Amino acid sequence: MRVDWLPIINTLRGYTLPVFRADLCAGLNVALLAFPQGITYAVVAGLPVQYGLYGSGVASVLGALFSKSRVMILGPTNAPSVLLISSFAALGISEAAQMSLMPLLLLMVGVFLLVGAYMRLADLTQYLSQSVLTGYVTAAAALIIANQVKYWLGLDFAEQGSTLFDMCRLTCTHFTEVHWPSVLLGLLSLALYILLQRYYPQLPNVAITLVILTLIAHSLRQLDIPMGEEHFIKPVSTEGTLLTLPQLDFDAIRRLADTALAVALLCLLEGISVGRSMAARTGMRLNPNQEMRVLGIANIGCGLLSGMPASGSLTRSNLNLQSGAATPLASLYNGVICLVGTCTLSGLIGYIPKAALATLVMAIGLSLVNWHSIRIVTRATRSDGIVFFSTLISGSLLPLTTAIFLGVGLSIALFLRKARMPEMIEYQFNDEGQLTELTESTQRADPQISIVHLEGALFFGAAELFREQMRRICEEPNLKVIILKMRNAHHLDATSILALEELISYIKEHDRILLVSEARKDVINIFKKSGLLEQLSRKNVFADISTNPTASTAKALKRAETFLRGEKAQVRIYVKDTQAQSGPTR
Repeated sequence: MRVDWLPIINTLRGYTLPVFRADLCAGLNVALLAFPQGITYAVVAGLPVQYGLYGSGVASVLGALFSKSRVMILGPTNAPSVLLISSFAALGISEAAQMSLMPLLLLMVGVFLLVGAYMRLADLTQYLSQSVLTGYVTAAAALIIANQVKYWLGLDFAEQGSTLFDMCRLTCTHFTEVHWPSVLLGLLSLALYILLQRYYPQLPNVAITLVILTLIAHSLRQLDIPMGEEHFIKPVSTEGTLLTLPQLDFDAIRRLADTALAVALLCLLEGISVGRSMAARTGMRLNPNQEMRVLGIANIGCGLLSGMPASGSLTRSNLNLQSGAATPLASLYNGVICLVGTCTLSGLIGYIPKAALATLVMAIGLSLVNWHSIRIVTRATRSDGIVFFSTLISGSLLPLTTAIFLGVGLSIALFLRKARMPEMIEYQFNDEGQLTELTESTQRADPQISIVHLEGALFFGAAELFREQMRRICEEPNLKVIILKMRNAHHLDATSILALEELISYIKEHDRILLVSEARKDVINIFKKSGLLEQLSRKNVFADISTNPTASTAKALKRAETFLRGEKAQVRIYVKDTQAQSGPTR
């Protein structure tokens, strides 16, 4: 019996020592990154640093308890932090009032997310195209790197930049103040991290690198090299109570309603974007409504336990996968380490050099850029390229909130322009050699070959439906060859190409063959530009013949017979007004 309301119980069943070691290593790695990131995001949001530290731990623990997926690590992130401080400034709320209102705000954010998950509103995020996700992740990675450059260079300026353009401008303005020992520490940390990742990828390399660079930094101080306190992370104080109950004030609820809704929407979009990006790398499936529910629970928990808004973290989620996390328990270990460390070892944070930490964050941020996806979304179709570059440029010049909202708007506009769902019908050749629809009352003449007719638009809004329908067909035990008829398949884009790539990999893993018949010139052209034609093999793609509709599928069917390895395949085909019987393949 499975326990869906508390998935961690299912995870613990059959939990082994090797899996525990992998999860613990990943949890330790991520915790060492979550510590300084929690401090940074709390400062960005205008909150005391303990809000970021407690938020990192509480969100990770609750995420592990209630999520079925290992791909996303919850905690404070850049975009909600920036939105929070700008919203408080617009409302004229003082710093002292922010702390008293934070529990109520996060309670409202959590309630919005839970209600949305109950109404299954997260399904609407399927209209967030791959081009938007790729553009957003690329812009966010660039912003993460730009935010860390000043610490790597040892710069210390008070101005805060909320966009990539602002950060680059401020860094260039203060470039004459570069602290060269910090640059050296950054280069040493980068070299050490790369070597460890290459030869010992199973070790907690972030932790090892930070420990070694901390010792080097303090050795430099003993040699009278100028390494002032401003080049180390500031020690934090965690005095005071952990429990923070919200004060239910209707006037405060009215004032915070718009901010809470905006934070909830941003956490959802960012969290699902991160989750889908990470899930695509692992081949896992992501349930957006369940993740929306987990985000709601995490934000309520952060509100009650001195935290701040929680969403899916790009850098921590990516590091979690890179470190070999096997189950959601890696997030639990990360959260527990964060909480225990905050309560017992927070004073040691002050010994970590900013340059070493910044360099590691930059390296992890750079690994978020998926060059393969960028190549596809910029080449597949013109509209995909427009959406990608619009999201990327707006994310560089404007706050990330604006970038993702702009991307969502463009995606919806694309959907409304070509909103037709694909229809998939399975066909067979009858005794007269004609293609006829396969009904529930009939069976395939040859159970080893399936001819699937795809009708309608195959773009980002339909890619998930196409993927699931094709997977169901491929799961039939006797199936050997799938022939996909694409004469009436329209509007292919980068998301559908990536879905076809996943389908090809899935079919190969299950020892099956995919053939494409009745492919129009524009379909073949997209296949060629995206590189999919090479993966399919040109011999397995049959161009459409307008003067003889069944000829292309007939050729594909003969090609299918060559893969059956001597097994009988009695089929009839219809080519150019003549009926031909194909014999068994030998």
